[in-house]
Amino acid sequence: MPVTPAPPVAPPKPTWDPGQPEGPFPWLRPTIRIRLTLLYGGMFLIAGILLLSIIYLLAAQALRQGNALPFQIVGGQVKVSSTNCSGVMGGPLEPEQFNAAVNQCVLEQRRHALDDLLSRSLMALLGLSIIAFAFGYAMAGRVLSPLGKITRTARRVVGSDLTRRIELDGPDDELKELADTFDEMLDRLERAFTAQQRFVANASHELRTPLAINRTLLEVHLSDPGAPVELQQLGKTLLATNERSEQLVEGLLLLARSENQIVERKPVDLAEVASRAVDQVRGEAEAKGVEIRGERAPAVVQGNGVLLERIALNLVQNAVRYNVPEDGWVEVVTEAQHDQAVLLVSNTGPVVPAYEVDNLFEPFRRLRTERTGSDKGVGLGLSIARSVARAHGGRIQAMPREGGGLVMRVTLPL
Repeated sequence: MPVTPAPPVAPPKPTWDPGQPEGPFPWLRPTIRIRLTLLYGGMFLIAGILLLSIIYLLAAQALRQGNALPFQIVGGQVKVSSTNCSGVMGGPLEPEQFNAAVNQCVLEQRRHALDDLLSRSLMALLGLSIIAFAFGYAMAGRVLSPLGKITRTARRVVGSDLTRRIELDGPDDELKELADTFDEMLDRLERAFTAQQRFVANASHELRTPLAINRTLLEVHLSDPGAPVELQQLGKTLLATNERSEQLVEGLLLLARSENQIVERKPVDLAEVASRAVDQVRGEAEAKGVEIRGERAPAVVQGNGVLLERIALNLVQNAVRYNVPEDGWVEVVTEAQHDQAVLLVSNTGPVVPAYEVDNLFEPFRRLRTERTGSDKGVGLGLSIARSVARAHGGRIQAMPREGGGLVMRVTLPL
């Protein structure tokens, strides 16, 4: 038995407990809350200081303009010197008229100064807002960058790669606590999946030997020409049951292997794989009166050729076995579409309710049949196909076909 290497150990979990602060000054711990508080509080303080300084300078300029005398005495006449007032007042004027003119001009000059102060203050506020938003966006991205690393690791784990770890560096804050907890969870999941796969593989290997011995003994007894007819009939029944058990063991072993991520990848043409699968099933299809057709265009992917052939073989076998009694057909098509290789297997057959399609991919599940009592397989074909597709970074979908039967669509990255 090959020895499975031990999974990498997750980083040690921080000793800090949010419910029980440690140290004499727990509020000095550089948590995300404190860092964001300092960041945005400091930005608000700096923006406020800059805005007050700009308003102060604009107000001082407006006051200087407002304190300028709007009138001058030129040649015995009162001449308007302010740009906000116009006209020349000369000759004798009543005191009330002169005071009213002066007040009107001063009020106009002050109004103009306030309007100018307001417009410049709004422009300054707009400029500071743009700068504050840009700086805040950059700083928030820097503070929250560990979340991006956690998300990327989670996406790789979704692709069946449980060996990935975040191993986040930096201060012992809430994000590091989250990353370390996630690493610990991945470590436990990897151990659980490894133990499960090891158990299935070991059980399958251990069951192979007694099943092979039983098959040999049954074949020896059946080869005896002097054996009674009843004994020969019983031997054939036991041999068929033993063959079914062997198929089940082989399916479990392949299912356990296909749950792993494919490490060694080679160029594989789906058209060639599908053609080999069709050749293996053609005899059974002819015996059942099922026509196999379809054009298979080249579609080269990176993966394991044996496992990919198992996908095509399982789908074609199911399409032939679960077909109509007369004038049935199976269509096998391969093509490349939008950076993806596609394998389509369509067939005539019984009507499949849409709500039962997803259940077909579960182990030992068949359409309206029990787990036992069927001679069409052991109930692992579609489960193995889905596991192999996932191990190659692809997916498999089943859709009911109008008029009966199914359309199986396998997509793999090129």
